[in-house]
Amino acid sequence: MVFPWLRLPFLFLFHLLFASAQLCEIPAGALELIQTLNSELLKVAGDGSQEPNPSLYLALRLSSQHNLEKEREYLNRLTDVFQPQSSRMPSELSPRKKPGTGELALYLLALRAGCQNMDTPERNRIVTRLKLLLNKEMKQIGHKEKGHPITNYYQYSLGILALCIHNKRTDPEVIRKLLLAEHNGSFYHHQTLSVDTEAMAGLAFVCLEQSPTYPHNLQVGVRRARKRAKAKILEARTPDGVYGNIYSSPLAVQFLSAVGMRQNQQEFSSGMVALRHRLEQGDFQNNLIRSQLLPALYCKSYVDIASMACQTQTDSSIPDLSLPKPPGIDPTWNNSIRLEVRNASQLLYQNVLVVPRGSTLLDVLEAAAQDVLQPLRSVPCSQASGGQGERGKRMG
Repeated sequence: MVFPWLRLPFLFLFHLLFASAQLCEIPAGALELIQTLNSELLKVAGDGSQEPNPSLYLALRLSSQHNLEKEREYLNRLTDVFQPQSSRMPSELSPRKKPGTGELALYLLALRAGCQNMDTPERNRIVTRLKLLLNKEMKQIGHKEKGHPITNYYQYSLGILALCIHNKRTDPEVIRKLLLAEHNGSFYHHQTLSVDTEAMAGLAFVCLEQSPTYPHNLQVGVRRARKRAKAKILEARTPDGVYGNIYSSPLAVQFLSAVGMRQNQQEFSSGMVALRHRLEQGDFQNNLIRSQLLPALYCKSYVDIASMACQTQTDSSIPDLSLPKPPGIDPTWNNSIRLEVRNASQLLYQNVLVVPRGSTLLDVLEAAAQDVLQPLRSVPCSQASGGQGERGKRMG
């Protein structure tokens, strides 16, 4: 059967060029490396002997490939741990203390990443508890900003980010404490920047900057802080391309993706190259860091959780990488491209495509339109916005 819209490729692609298309180019041969990481994290998720970790769930949800059944099972296990009163069965794990600021924030992010209904008394209580924890942290810092949070500024920033992702208003004074800490250099230890703390604060600033619920002067402060965070992280880049150290680099790359840096910018591309190289060398063994790494390699960040649309996601066949490569695909002469097309907040298409090196954006869109399993459909001109100018851009 021939679809009528395929007979008008130019008109179809012309429409799409006015939608927002975000590309993440995955160089030849690197897709298999990233898929291996994805497969390994799925295996960790399937290990019932380990207590589930929200960071791992976030990595799986921000991936471009999904095993939806395993992801649902893992979220159920997280709920058993973080909301035992609503669990369908008692947890077989040993009793745990109440989660602190960082853990609770990660669980809230996990609920949003799973598109869970938050309009329930139990989940409203989670939001309220996080707000109370942040207020306790704020009071511990003190009025003269000479104190420190009960936990640390990394968890403090993560808490603010989680509330923002859920579109929940944070006490402006809580935000001001973070702005002052960033401005006063509180993320430095022995004159060395804690890059992961700066990056997490930066992600919170990116989200807050998009929120219309705060006073103008606070928004100005957030915008300036986001710019400072970007400058500091880029300044922390080492000659081999990492930001601070290799273990803080995944979160740094997430932040730089969130502020719009692209792979044709050398300050950013060198970081991506370093991450892929060190992954190939086997330098990432800690599952928390690996969970931050997977989204970074897809040019995604925790900020993307806010616009996640679960109904558009489909099961992917995450390949058994021990199998021989299919004939006709030579990784030396092809590039893997992650294509994401949005119309305002609506996700129209997301997939990883294999295209010949030197392909333009127009070529990538045409390949997406002819994708057998998940074809990219046309969108009405009246609903589209922005995005010209990428038309002649070549991929690798």
